[in-house]
Amino acid sequence: MARASWDEYFMDIAEVVAARSTCPRKHVGAVIVRDKTILSTGYNGSVRGLPHCDEAGHMMEDGHCVRTIHAEINAIIQAAKNGARIDGASIYVTASPCWSCFKAICNAGVKRIVFEEFYRDERIFEVSQALGIELVELHREKSVAKAGSNAI
Repeated sequence: MARASWDEYFMDIAEVVAARSTCPRKHVGAVIVRDKTILSTGYNGSVRGLPHCDEAGHMMEDGHCVRTIHAEINAIIQAAKNGARIDGASIYVTASPCWSCFKAICNAGVKRIVFEEFYRDERIFEVSQALGIELVELHREKSVAKAGSNAI
């Protein structure tokens, strides 16, 4: 087995983080990294202390579940709570950010967004280019985390 690239490594971790997600409509994980060091993680889940989708059902508005806080926002919040500076960092997300998350990522000073699955909003491509934020779609057949290998 070939050694994983740094992008593959951090995306594999984002996939494991996504397994904590509590909205069965879409499991998303995010990992914020600077200098090959993990600063923060997040997954989509309900407001702390309130019931999750997998417990209370979805809170739907315009075809979207609004009960959850998205993975990217939770990762940014976790960094803020722990005093981790994310300016200049990269974020690895299992699905490309929605427009609201994208704007928050930009304002947080993140300079590189790596995602595996395109999800919904084409505006991120043009705006990231205008802002000088690197947007990387990671193409691969399957990840190590999903491979079902004979791990110890």
